[in-house]
Amino acid sequence: MNSTQASNIFEALSSEVRLDLFRLLVRNAPEGLVAGDIARQLDIPSTNLSFHLKAIVHSGLVCVEREGRFMRYRANIPLMLEIVAYLTSECCAENPEVCRAFRKASSVLPGILPER
Repeated sequence: MNSTQASNIFEALSSEVRLDLFRLLVRNAPEGLVAGDIARQLDIPSTNLSFHLKAIVHSGLVCVEREGRFMRYRANIPLMLEIVAYLTSECCAENPEVCRAFRKASSVLPGILPER
């Protein structure tokens, strides 16, 4: 992961709709959802959804494949984990005990983030 790729991912998630969309697909991994189900669950018109899907697919966070006349969208879980690792990999690199203290002070459950 490099900063350009990370920036593209963050840009894709900078919209509340796209963030909700991605979290919905993460929740429905690995099966994913077809566009109609996404639109219904997020309560947004399919024309708006198409715009947001295009942006998030372009970032690589979501993959799409045709199933007959439907398009199925799936969260790219490995890429999601890579971006989390990118953000946390150098946390307090010189002071791992400080990083552990930050983790304990956060609401993140133990084992969610990679240990350093």
